[in-house]
Amino acid sequence: MSSSNSKSSEKRTVYREFGNDNSAALERPTQELPPQQQNPRVQATRAGRKGKTVTVIRGFQSKPETLQALLKQLKTQCGTGGTVKDNEIEIQGDHKQKIVEILTKLGYKAKISGG
Repeated sequence: MSSSNSKSSEKRTVYREFGNDNSAALERPTQELPPQQQNPRVQATRAGRKGKTVTVIRGFQSKPETLQALLKQLKTQCGTGGTVKDNEIEIQGDHKQKIVEILTKLGYKAKISGG
């Protein structure tokens, strides 16, 4: 009797800190909106970057693949580096005006935020 009891307890997981059993259930679906329905905000900031100016673009509701493609286009046209962090695009340097013009041509309703 104890041998059949031990077999059933082997399959049952009481606690698991790490694992891939329910990873699909934990992922949040990202809703992809067309550019005309998005209102990104462009802001130049130095906060937490050791005095280096970075242009941050917030307010995207896009999939990471779309943001990566947009990042590549912005980096090429600004002639500088950049990255995607937490659904925000960061471009090195102060390129507010240029980025707003590029995003407007792509159909986004971009605005400069902050001073």
